[in-house]
Amino acid sequence: MNYTLNQLRIFVKVAQNQSITKASEELHLTQPAVSIQLRNFQDQFPIPLTEVVGRRLYLTEFGKEIALASEKVLSEINAINYKTLEYGGNLAGQLKIAVVSTGKYVMPYFLSGFMTKHSKVDLVMDVTNKASVIRSLENNEVDFALVSVLPKHLNIDKVELMENILYLVGSEDSLKIDKKRRLKSLANAPLIFRENGSATRMAMENYLNSKNIKVSKKVELTSNEAVKQAVVAGLGYSIMPLIGIKNELMNDSLKIYNLPGLPIKTNWNLIWMSSKRFSPVAKTFLKYLKEEKESIIQTEFNWFKSYAKKEYG
Repeated sequence: MNYTLNQLRIFVKVAQNQSITKASEELHLTQPAVSIQLRNFQDQFPIPLTEVVGRRLYLTEFGKEIALASEKVLSEINAINYKTLEYGGNLAGQLKIAVVSTGKYVMPYFLSGFMTKHSKVDLVMDVTNKASVIRSLENNEVDFALVSVLPKHLNIDKVELMENILYLVGSEDSLKIDKKRRLKSLANAPLIFRENGSATRMAMENYLNSKNIKVSKKVELTSNEAVKQAVVAGLGYSIMPLIGIKNELMNDSLKIYNLPGLPIKTNWNLIWMSSKRFSPVAKTFLKYLKEEKESIIQTEFNWFKSYAKKEYG
């Protein structure tokens, strides 16, 4: 057998995406180039690695075993490269962080300075819903996770980053909520929710339940951006984190509505398993975060504090 590291990388990426198209996009290669390398890799095995069923590509059982072995080989190659850099006096390695979807408005600001300072560190940041983030942490697939609701079933440590504030928002063109009867009006208004597993959805449902509001019109969307655009378009109202609607508030495409019991206040926390054995990269990042956290908040999120203190009609 005479397969190359490039073929291993391509096969692993195809296996992860179960799609040549998506793999080519992530690898910044053309589809024909990926297909050729995949075929050359397959030609070295007497057993099929993939199969196409109903126009979808799947790994065979043998293909799954080869994908796992390939990932291990590539991981060891990366380890050799990082060790070489470390012996040259550079901090090197991967920093892996899972972030709940709304956290994408928060986490990059706490990473930027660190990544600039340590150019040999590679960042892997997975932005997904809360359930997937916690699963990644529990399975030791990441170093850290950013959440606003702490998992009660895991033994974790944490660094509290900053406050997370959620308001009821709607567009200027949406159905006006009667100021005198807002809670009752909300029950009859179309409400837009995140998908199950989202901490924002959980906060919204808890609020509605606490006020005995029975939802009559409900829309469910799978990302914070989708919810925001739906609210801007006037499809309904939603309870959303302030951190993700800065531009829309500034250009008046979203309006905050005052209701009893709002805003909801939680905290953004960077968490990790208490039993986690940190790599030098993870250890250095945690030290950086503790030292620079307040400065980052003051520099990057000063606008956030001013909005949070406002009174809304």
